[in-house]
Amino acid sequence: MGIGGSIFLVALGAILAFAVEAELGFLNLNTVGWVLMAAGVFGLILTMWFWQSRRRAVVTRSAAEEPAAVAPTTSDHVVEEQYREVRRPGRPV
Repeated sequence: MGIGGSIFLVALGAILAFAVEAELGFLNLNTVGWVLMAAGVFGLILTMWFWQSRRRAVVTRSAAEEPAAVAPTTSDHVVEEQYREVRRPGRPV
């Protein structure tokens, strides 16, 4: 759903629950508003939880642990490449 959709549902639900005073015989707009607000809050919490689980740890190795790779160039200076390893929590793929 995303953050934008969740905020939209909360805002629409608040409008229906607190601002609209229409009488429909078969539908209570206050209840619909509260349900939409609850769905929006649930979607926002779910989105934040998924964003939190997508964070990953980045590990870089220093030159003392592993020698840097040297890339050949046509000029006289030497370019050193750094090794970067990305570790994700959970089961390896």
